[in-house]
Amino acid sequence: MAKKPVIHPYSDQAAFDRLMVLLTTLIKHPGVSSRDAKQAPHQDALEDLHQHMQSTAQAVGIPFSACALPTLRKDLATLRHYGVLDRNRYDWGYYLGTGAMAQEDLPLVLNALASQATYQGDAQVRRLYQTLSQRFKRLNLESQGQLFYPVRAHFNRAIVHTDPDEMLRKQENRNTLFHDLETLERAIVQGLPIEIYLSRNLYAGKVSYRQVYPLQLLYYDVAWYLVMEDVSNGHLAISRLDRFTQYLRILDATGRGLEAQHRSLQVTHQLLRNGWGLNLGNPDEQQMERQGTLPLLPVKVRFFAPTSRFIQEGERRHIKQKILPGPNDEKTGEPAYVDYVVKLPERSLNEFSFWVFRHMENAQVLSPPTLVEKHQQAIAKLVTRYTLQENLNERC
Repeated sequence: MAKKPVIHPYSDQAAFDRLMVLLTTLIKHPGVSSRDAKQAPHQDALEDLHQHMQSTAQAVGIPFSACALPTLRKDLATLRHYGVLDRNRYDWGYYLGTGAMAQEDLPLVLNALASQATYQGDAQVRRLYQTLSQRFKRLNLESQGQLFYPVRAHFNRAIVHTDPDEMLRKQENRNTLFHDLETLERAIVQGLPIEIYLSRNLYAGKVSYRQVYPLQLLYYDVAWYLVMEDVSNGHLAISRLDRFTQYLRILDATGRGLEAQHRSLQVTHQLLRNGWGLNLGNPDEQQMERQGTLPLLPVKVRFFAPTSRFIQEGERRHIKQKILPGPNDEKTGEPAYVDYVVKLPERSLNEFSFWVFRHMENAQVLSPPTLVEKHQQAIAKLVTRYTLQENLNERC
């Protein structure tokens, strides 16, 4: 004898259609019924969801009749029961799984991934982008190729090998930390202390083992860097990732948690905002700076045309900068020069000078005296080098 079927709450066609409309709405409108999306200050989130369901049903041609909000609440409970929705609160809108993005948001994300994969050489992002390219191939066809068109790009290119698969394929293995990124990233998010080996130090420092808390992988200008905190004294530093060997040893699998990681990372980025470049100073300097007792040096550079025009454009080059135009040139009607003024910790003067050197003949350092001297010496060396080369050419 056949087993009598169990009548399901959604056996009724109208109830089933309502559940399908709810699912379709959550798919097509991720974040629906968030606090920001409410049509009126006192509107119930379910009322907003119900309105979106009516619009969705009409757009896709699914029969849908208005329902009571308690019924809609039961439908949401059903989706939670089957794991379609999580059991947590959705104060900022309903979405399914990791699908928290609307379709119009997708090109922005894909553009960012494409840049990081292509120009910054991020191997993990490259694999993810390739996977998404396959999954969204049909959607890209439907948009006539607009989905993957690189409307935005971040062109700064990594100048070293970063992709282990590419290194293997090209037989260019470098034995760097890029070969153990997954372990490194796990140490970052769990706050695990690790031991790594700095095999190259181009700033007259020693190559050595370092016991640190890794805080962040930071891309800057032409390379990836590791932001880290010394386990023994809390000193914060940033070093090029490719200058560490593949050696990585976890010192304690317990870890200190994300809260401590966040605190140290916030201090790091405050130091970056205060200074210029990535040098965070020696332990003594850094401790004074973190306590607010380190005196800052007033730096002043005079830039002449045409460089002065570009300097004036950089309104947000540094949070503490001042750009002071000089008197107007009678011929051009533009300032004859502009003075760039900023207060910096001494640790930043070296990297600041690199920026000034880019504008060589159109820049004159006015203060501090140490930076004035450094600029003069650099120009003198350059003149000497060209003079020697000219004499050599004459002899040949």
